[in-house]
Amino acid sequence: MSILIDENTKVIVQGATGRDGSFHTGRMKEDGTHIVGGVTPGKGGTDLSGTPIFNSVAEAKDSTDANASVIFVPARFASLAIKEASDALIPLIVCITEGIPVLDMLNIYHLVKSRNQVLIGPNCPGLISPGKCKIGIMPAAIHKQGGIGVISRSGTLTYEVVHALSEAGMGQSTCIGIGGDPVIGTGYIDLLGKFEADKSTNAVVLIGEIGGDSEEKAAQFIQSSMITPVVAFISGRSAPEGKRMGHAGAIISGGFGTAEAKVKSFRSAGVEVAETPGEIPSLIAHKIGN
Repeated sequence: MSILIDENTKVIVQGATGRDGSFHTGRMKEDGTHIVGGVTPGKGGTDLSGTPIFNSVAEAKDSTDANASVIFVPARFASLAIKEASDALIPLIVCITEGIPVLDMLNIYHLVKSRNQVLIGPNCPGLISPGKCKIGIMPAAIHKQGGIGVISRSGTLTYEVVHALSEAGMGQSTCIGIGGDPVIGTGYIDLLGKFEADKSTNAVVLIGEIGGDSEEKAAQFIQSSMITPVVAFISGRSAPEGKRMGHAGAIISGGFGTAEAKVKSFRSAGVEVAETPGEIPSLIAHKIGN
């Protein structure tokens, strides 16, 4: 099994005819994703290498019965694209776009939550259930089907961890990049709960970074609500106070959001924390008794 997506997921691509959208539409199709349509206003009725293009998300959904959308729309239009997908009642919305204003995302966050929809991102690489479906830009070749769930605020660090898992023979159920912005649609706790309920996920890797308190809250949830073993890694331990390291959400101030505080929270909750990404497979093996 997997969470959020599987071989039955029907995906539409918003911004499918743009440079990034057209490229990644092709890659997703090559990786086995069931792309049923694309959306570009004014280009409805055209075709992108066999993928029909529609003028609106509502039109695409009515014609294809899509249940997921991925957004490759420029930042100035991306919040409107998320709203359009939400208005069309798409259950899963994945926004790859970075640079969306925080205030725009605050409004979108509450809209999507009020409709019980799932938004992954923005500013994220998407998600993949190896061998079943990929929505976004993750490199499918490094993934392997199996029982390890992965949740991460970092895109490229996710790839390093997944490669280490696959090399150790530990396949993944679903890998999700939640995004590094201050306001994102779906956080650790929502996804930890879904992995806990997935009988085929036998361990979870949580990749965090400095800034905010989402990792500390995740540690509390793990301690109170999870049986599935969790291993964590926190990036940014060498970041100087007051500096933002790559992500808009990765900023510490006055000692708040430090790597040390996050590591302490996880260890207090019984979660082993890797010093390097390469240690993660051995810590998982220890947790699950392999």
